[in-house]
Amino acid sequence: MDTVTQQAPAIGARVQGGFFGGVIRSNGEIRALIVPPKALGEKAPSIWIPNYKDVPGAKSFHDGMANTRAMAEAGSKLAQWALELTIDGCSDYHIPALDEKEIIYRAFKPTADKNSLWARSGINLSAAEPIWPYTPDFPAQTALDAFRAGGSEAFEADLYWTSTQHAATSLSAWCQGFGDGGQDRWGKGLKLRARAVRSILLSNLAI
Repeated sequence: MDTVTQQAPAIGARVQGGFFGGVIRSNGEIRALIVPPKALGEKAPSIWIPNYKDVPGAKSFHDGMANTRAMAEAGSKLAQWALELTIDGCSDYHIPALDEKEIIYRAFKPTADKNSLWARSGINLSAAEPIWPYTPDFPAQTALDAFRAGGSEAFEADLYWTSTQHAATSLSAWCQGFGDGGQDRWGKGLKLRARAVRSILLSNLAI
């Protein structure tokens, strides 16, 4: 894992299409997560998919692109929006899977609120390095002014959709809270925020 640390830029560094948000292990590869500028890559509250439709191909916790493509094929306008994004010449955006979104929360937590200790919040089996459950004070509020509450790039202290359908019920999908980091399932007809992400091989990241 030392090699991963050495290769990775600083959190928040400007990279291809946005800001570096961390690394994830997906399908045996170490991949860099890139968060696009808020003005271009965040969507107003939207439903996950019409009619609570079951999307069996959208259950990955780490492969948001596969989830998003499955959602789009099933008729999700949210997923279609992400796949149609082109920012700084990059057009491989998707709705992040749950573990992708959790890593982004750790990197860019906007508030100084205590973290949720509910259920699996903070456990991330897809992280490139071990990630443990949250404590009340860790992760702390980001030190990056642009990503702190009220900053130009800040996530809202609100719930954000992930592209991961809940395994136990097709009526729900996972969301990630950006106020306290809480993770939970919500009905797909609920309108929640979304912010796209890119995932590319860490070795291909030009900085």
